[in-house]
Amino acid sequence: MVFSKKIKECDLVIFGTKGDLSKRKLFPALYQLEESLKLYKNTKIIGVGRADWTQEYYKKIIKKYIKKFSYRKFKKKIWKKFSNRLYFCNIDVNKFSNFLKLKKIFKKEKKIKIYYFAIPQNTFKNIFKGLKKINYNYIQDRIILEKPIGNSLETSKKINNQVGKYFQEKQIFRIDHYLGKETILNLLSLKFSNSIFFTNWNKSTIDHIQITVAEKIGIEGRWNYFDKIGQMRDMIQNHLLQILCILTMSPPINLQSNSIRDEKLKILKSLRMINEKNVNKNTVRGQYKSGFFKNKNIPGYIDEINSIKNSNTETFVSIKVNIDNSQWHGVPFYLRTGKRLPLKHSEIVIYFKKNDFNLFNNFKKKLPLNKIVIRLEPNEGIDIFILNKIPKLDSKYELKEIKLNFDYKKTFNKCTLYNAYERLLLESFLGSQSLFVRRDEIEESWKWIDSIINAWNKKKSKLELYTAGTWGPKSSNTLLKKDGRFWNKIK
Repeated sequence: MVFSKKIKECDLVIFGTKGDLSKRKLFPALYQLEESLKLYKNTKIIGVGRADWTQEYYKKIIKKYIKKFSYRKFKKKIWKKFSNRLYFCNIDVNKFSNFLKLKKIFKKEKKIKIYYFAIPQNTFKNIFKGLKKINYNYIQDRIILEKPIGNSLETSKKINNQVGKYFQEKQIFRIDHYLGKETILNLLSLKFSNSIFFTNWNKSTIDHIQITVAEKIGIEGRWNYFDKIGQMRDMIQNHLLQILCILTMSPPINLQSNSIRDEKLKILKSLRMINEKNVNKNTVRGQYKSGFFKNKNIPGYIDEINSIKNSNTETFVSIKVNIDNSQWHGVPFYLRTGKRLPLKHSEIVIYFKKNDFNLFNNFKKKLPLNKIVIRLEPNEGIDIFILNKIPKLDSKYELKEIKLNFDYKKTFNKCTLYNAYERLLLESFLGSQSLFVRRDEIEESWKWIDSIINAWNKKKSKLELYTAGTWGPKSSNTLLKKDGRFWNKIK
């Protein structure tokens, strides 16, 4: 076996085993960990749900999930080994006596138990009580909570307080799958192990930074959930703010989980507040309307199944963010994310300041800014754009922007690029919280997000419509244009 010796015997319990997250992400990731020999030999995977399923039928369903959503080829030999780990437990979380069924599966084995909450947050409290009822919240056990934790600072505190009654902070793993992406993890090494970047990663050399997380899909049957949340809470509060923190944090004293999270917290506390005075100047919110894209008619947000026709929920957000600390004061950060955009694409673009002196003024009056594009997905990699002289037999300096390209798959073609859920599940088995979010991070981010949402509501901020298949409202371009800047063109 090649799994880490640090992994102690553990069982994984998934509450919400029938849900979209489980079938698209969790079970494919667990199967892939099986193939990579990363699961402990005696680990059980227990799916909890209210369905009246037999063990065999449950395994049949999971097999379909894996065949459909795993990025690796299905192998009968791996499936046989993996399926032997699977158990289904019929539990109504509103009936505490049902939790005794877990005891029959666990027997008297003294293994670490990891509880994955892939379910609505209003069911958390009953599960905590049910586990307490059967004394299955030992100090060695762990829980994994999916984002977002609450939908405001107040509700986040309420949920965290509930969790805190039954589990200590060291047992709680708040997951944000963007922190498990290889390209996000590489930001630490890119910044802190390369002197060319380490000495230039600040306001002295950087003009501005853009972060884009674009989604091609619409709501996909999640309208009732999403309409209560919106793009600000669903994407900015967690994914984009976490990217921003990793990108801008100062070097931690070491790579221990709390050292990293302490530095991220400092960034969140340094975010300039956006309120009623400046919300219209610094934010744009939009909602997609119907459009014709790639020979298909795309329905608008309010035309989706189960929609409310007068919904004012945003499906697109762009924000100008300022960090008021000594390293970043004066450098704007432009964040944007939306649904029904032209393609699925996530990137960080770092623009460097122009030279004070243009030696090539006679040949090119205005030199474009050098930039680094960090591609988070798809086709993970890094592109560095610089100016180069076009080779010619004359004295004229004709300059052309060229791209220096690093591609993960080509460079590390002998390495397996694990996806975020594989990595994060494995980290939870190891008991390492470095890639998970601490309570004070969550609450500090909500404080900043709440200020914007409250300002939108008080100012009755305009919701701009944008055509499905485009890059969002025109005001998103204006947000940068008024500063003399433009969004990076994504091809």
